[in-house]
Amino acid sequence: MTTTAAVSAPPPDLFGPMLRAWRRRRGASQLALALQSGVSQRHVSFLESGRARPSREMVVQLTSALDVPLRQRNTMLLAAGFAPVYRETNLAAPELAPVRQAIDRMLKQQEPYPAYVIDRLWNVLDANEAAVAFSLFLNEGPPPPPPPGKQSNILRSLLDPKGLRPKIANWEEVARYLVSTTYAEILAAGGEPQALAFIEEVMAYPDVPQSFRRVRFEERPPPVLTLDFLVGGKSLSVFSTIATLGTPQDITLQEVRIECFFPADDRSDALFKSLAARS
Repeated sequence: MTTTAAVSAPPPDLFGPMLRAWRRRRGASQLALALQSGVSQRHVSFLESGRARPSREMVVQLTSALDVPLRQRNTMLLAAGFAPVYRETNLAAPELAPVRQAIDRMLKQQEPYPAYVIDRLWNVLDANEAAVAFSLFLNEGPPPPPPPGKQSNILRSLLDPKGLRPKIANWEEVARYLVSTTYAEILAAGGEPQALAFIEEVMAYPDVPQSFRRVRFEERPPPVLTLDFLVGGKSLSVFSTIATLGTPQDITLQEVRIECFFPADDRSDALFKSLAARS
């Protein structure tokens, strides 16, 4: 199913303040934005102050120059009095079949190591066979179902005391990093209400302090943060990479990520291969 992304119409005359906010968020002056977008500095100033109204093409031109996420571009189009342009297509829609095939190839190529397809808020959209075996191992059986009305979610599972949290040896370090980076990404993308509500939800779990929103300074951080699991007397250490799709013109495709897990040591490598041999 393909739909134009549903967004709430902002109050009128908000395009100027929104443009100014995004320009400042990107650390750009009016002159820098003018040079980047090919629009005169005078016109940028008039748009921000409300003395001029943009055309639909001007909104797209300026938001592209500022690298505004597609979801927020739709909001800015509405603020300027235009209908949203960018679609939010279900990943199962026929028109996304070539993209799904590419993702399926990536998932299969990652075997015998886990790979997940997730959205911007860590909801699991798909996974390879190794990820299923990994989940069964970590949960020592079928994973608990997500809360009613919710999808399976990696961050929720890692923070929930009834989820994987008790089995992560370095839980505080991992939780702080994931919460702080996710929060920073949400703010960098404009602080969309649904995303902020998700952060508030996961931070409501016990022993997830507000300080987790901030990255902790380390003088000599490790090259990569590992997740160190201890399950049934067996230890497993992994790290992950996250891939995104290039040149997306659809909100779903811009926000989808493929997270691939890799063993951090030989013992973990052997464990993944043994899990694959059983399945």
